[in-house]
Amino acid sequence: MKHRFMAGLLGLVLSQGVALAALTREDTAPAEAIRDSLARMTSERLVKAEDEPGNWMLHGRTYGEDRYSPLKQINDQTVPNLGLAWAWETGTNRGLEATPIVVDGVMYATGAWSEVYALDARTGKLLWRNDLDVDKTRGQYACCDVVNRGAQVWNGKVYVGTIDGRLVALDAVTGEIVWDVLTIDKSRPYTITGAPRIVKGNVIIGNGGAEYGVRGYITAYDAETGEQKWRFYTVPGNPADGFENKAMEMAAETWGGGPWWEIGGGGTVWDSMAYDPELDLLYVGVGNGSPWNKHIRSPAGGDNLFLSSIVAIKPETGEYVWHYQTTPGEGWDYTATQHILLTDLTIDGQKRKVLMQAPKNGFFYVIDRETGKFISANNYVAVTWAKGIDPETGRPIQTNNSYEKWPKVQYPSPLGGHNWMPMCLSRDTGYVYIPIQEMAMLYDNDTEFEYIPGYWNTGMKVMKDVQFPTWIDHDLVMVLGGKAAKGYLQAWDPVKQREVWKIQHAGLWNGGLLCTGGNLVLQGNGKGYFVAYAADTGRKLWEFDAQNGIIAPPITYEIDGEQYISLMVGWGGSVGLSFGAAGNPRENMYPIGRILTFKLNGKESLPPVQIARKLPEPMDLAADSETIAKGDKLYHHNCVYCHGPGGIANPNMVDLRRMDAKTHENFVAVVLGGRDAHKTGMIGFSDQLSVEDVQAIHAYLNKVNENMLKREEASGVWKTFKNAVYSVLGAITSFFVGLLNWALNRGS
Repeated sequence: MKHRFMAGLLGLVLSQGVALAALTREDTAPAEAIRDSLARMTSERLVKAEDEPGNWMLHGRTYGEDRYSPLKQINDQTVPNLGLAWAWETGTNRGLEATPIVVDGVMYATGAWSEVYALDARTGKLLWRNDLDVDKTRGQYACCDVVNRGAQVWNGKVYVGTIDGRLVALDAVTGEIVWDVLTIDKSRPYTITGAPRIVKGNVIIGNGGAEYGVRGYITAYDAETGEQKWRFYTVPGNPADGFENKAMEMAAETWGGGPWWEIGGGGTVWDSMAYDPELDLLYVGVGNGSPWNKHIRSPAGGDNLFLSSIVAIKPETGEYVWHYQTTPGEGWDYTATQHILLTDLTIDGQKRKVLMQAPKNGFFYVIDRETGKFISANNYVAVTWAKGIDPETGRPIQTNNSYEKWPKVQYPSPLGGHNWMPMCLSRDTGYVYIPIQEMAMLYDNDTEFEYIPGYWNTGMKVMKDVQFPTWIDHDLVMVLGGKAAKGYLQAWDPVKQREVWKIQHAGLWNGGLLCTGGNLVLQGNGKGYFVAYAADTGRKLWEFDAQNGIIAPPITYEIDGEQYISLMVGWGGSVGLSFGAAGNPRENMYPIGRILTFKLNGKESLPPVQIARKLPEPMDLAADSETIAKGDKLYHHNCVYCHGPGGIANPNMVDLRRMDAKTHENFVAVVLGGRDAHKTGMIGFSDQLSVEDVQAIHAYLNKVNENMLKREEASGVWKTFKNAVYSVLGAITSFFVGLLNWALNRGS
């Protein structure tokens, strides 16, 4: 697809971001206490994180990443008394996905554009913040918003990966940079959105960019100096150059045709990791192929290792130990980068050390984490690409899913049955709780595929040819889009491999999870509500209106005997940024991100949301239908993933369907010249678009504005009638989609 994901027309609309100095520091930090605390942040302390339930020192609380806290002051009986303790605004309007780290009363969090914040965890008072002077033009290569999933704290330093491909170590007391290393080749479209991990004095980070054409790898750096210790590539490079190790030589035998290395191959490690200190194994989740289309990437076939795999490696050396591939020959964006969770399970009377994952492909896996051997799997959502998993080989029993000659409608979609949002495991119920989603996708073969460096290269014709005529009523799109894609909170029994209960959400895109010893599962949702459920039954016990869509996972910690629950609130990510209709967000969304923190009998409140919706101000451009049709095509080739189909964008962003006179006036300068690139990440498109092309896009959007104005100025009677009809159509859509999903799940 000929567009830059985080570019589009971004500079036209992002006026709400806050310009920051590189470092802002308050003189309120108890510096000596913090420094003393962090001096005790040794490898041994991280290994024994389970012994400190009052802190949240690792991404998943412990190295096993089960996201379970034994704290139970807030429980299924007391949670109705949960109230807001404090709220702090990030000043950004992009997606917030981070897991905050809390160590001895100090919270370390990351926000959009890789900003880093240190806060007093009791009061929310800012101690320092650092924007790391990120090159925002690299946002053009971020497929799924300029998000960041968190920092890691160790031995007096805070570590964070940046959207422009750096790994930065900050002084945890002052926020000042200690060291700063570039982890990527800047000539390639790499990014970092994932959270680093600290293992045995090494800080470990992966990267993103597979959609644009990169080769995946994961790298370890000395936590004190930033010196590179090792790098493990996840897919082979050009065979003519030789192979880095025996693992790559083995992997190359599973690739056929190509040359895949010219496009990169993919396999980026952009999110999940977990570590077993006893076995001394680091488990990493590997992403999709580049391009998605395996018929282009590897036309002679093959499993294409280590795409869509869990790989076990030695954390001190990067040595390959074993792998398990969830989707051999991956061709649908079925990543295995989803949350990896470690635990022990009793299976057939035998206690097993297991690894569990619910990757995009729709199957929930239980794997022996000592050996990588398959134990069990079952589909947790509707699946049509495979009939099941062979219990002997651990390989999928694939259906006739090839789209080489004929398009295929298939479950799950590229968004997956489960995306990046973390699961959690309750040690009390034994259930795994999964933020799941059910949506289909039309896959087809782009027989005229041409690799374009720095742009989306999926190899899917349908993703290249999307159009959205101006006459389509956006109100109907929002109604049907929210009904055609389903989102749920699911309780899953990993031993019996079956669903226990399921709660349907209003939309597809919802938040990550926290389990606690108080029989609670906590989750935020796309409609902007933070909710507590009973872990055993799924009964809703409490909710709070956070005023903004939630995708980040909550955490919990304790200070002086008082339990707190905290999460970041900010709508975005792939669906939140680009596909508002599928995500079904709220209209009156508060545009600025926040950290919200709760305790029993908290007395704070959020001010009411006041959104002033202005009417569109279309110009008299007198463009003919041919020009508008050309603009439609160009917009959906270049701008859609930031600004949404037909201009239906994230409510946190200024609405391109409601452009004012100033926006019209500056349109060409911003889109073609990248005038606001340093502020918003909006690069210029002069290398791909002519003045006439940009004028055609402008004409298309202007027509969208004209039609939007007509709908806004329609009579109240007509609006009431129309909404009633659309509501009925939405109910019908929801019924049949639900019936289809039920039938597919039943038949699996």
